[in-house]
Amino acid sequence: MSVYVRELARELGKRGHGVDIYARAHDPADDQIVELGENARLIHLQAGEVEDIHKLVVYSYLADFLCELESFTKRNGLQYDLIHSHYWLSGWLGRCVQRWWTVPHITMFHTLGAVKNTIGVGEEEPELRIRAEKELAKDCHRIIAATEREKQDLIRHYDASPERIGVVPCGVNLDLFQPVDKALARRRLGFNDDSIILFVGRIDPLKGIDRLLMAMTYLEKQQGLRLVVIGGDDDSEAEVERLQRLSQRLHIQDSVTFAGPVRQEELPSYYSAAHVCVLPSYYESFGLVALESLACGTPVVAAGVGGIESVVRQGETGYVVEDNAPLRLADRIAALLSRPDGSAQSASSTRASVLRFGWPNIADAIVEEYNLLLGSYVAHVC
Repeated sequence: MSVYVRELARELGKRGHGVDIYARAHDPADDQIVELGENARLIHLQAGEVEDIHKLVVYSYLADFLCELESFTKRNGLQYDLIHSHYWLSGWLGRCVQRWWTVPHITMFHTLGAVKNTIGVGEEEPELRIRAEKELAKDCHRIIAATEREKQDLIRHYDASPERIGVVPCGVNLDLFQPVDKALARRRLGFNDDSIILFVGRIDPLKGIDRLLMAMTYLEKQQGLRLVVIGGDDDSEAEVERLQRLSQRLHIQDSVTFAGPVRQEELPSYYSAAHVCVLPSYYESFGLVALESLACGTPVVAAGVGGIESVVRQGETGYVVEDNAPLRLADRIAALLSRPDGSAQSASSTRASVLRFGWPNIADAIVEEYNLLLGSYVAHVC
């Protein structure tokens, strides 16, 4: 979500739109105002102690944040034409300031608590979130869904009006995510001749990493395999430990590397060094990792969640499997690993399959949504 907000802001700024992103200050080393690019900036406001806290704890500081936001905008004489909130916590703030500022409010949920609870994997989302999302779906002026599936989920779970939902996919930074010479990338990262299977994402039960570990046991006949898991933070330590214990019980610990978090600028080297990137998720709002991998020329195996089926070309740039069953994942991973040299699509043609998801195209579609909302809002007010 942070990647989405930053990249969209930068692209809108290039078009001459002024974009301010307000976020809670969590690191004392951060400046209050950070320039992200032309006409785009990130503004940190203090609400509670300046430290990392659990996202649900953030809820108790929303009123403080709201006061800081109102104070900052008045002090600096700032006015906005539109509010675009992301995630339910920000949506709560958007609902409040929309009434104060008398401007339209558009929101994007990114994930839906009701859907996560339906899946039943990991911690259950609290009723507080479900209620807030349902109210937000009814009160905001327009909703952006990343997929048609998400639109239907909003209608089914939150009674959202179909006419107020626009569908715009996520984007990928094609300047950053592009193929790196595989041999060079592998030397840079210290990989040997192993075939690299890559996972990138949050270390969370919903991501299905345990299913990928189980899939590795079906690939034992393949010599020289290594699974590299990228991701993790302080909140995911317990899940990382659980996965490490599972790899030991499966006797594959010597073939699994938990690399921890990696800066986004370094990811193209990992994608390019890998033979296949796997998304074994139970749930994705879209599946941004698939876009990044394909943009770097690396094929993908993924469960059929989020927008994956609109991104991966079956049998060409990878495979979409029915679910994240370990045997199904292993079968498709093996199919990609067994392709003889020269038979797989080139990195450039794999990359070409996702060029339509470049941020300039996505930003154009978002601007259309903004204009649609602004036009209807002005007409309603008049």
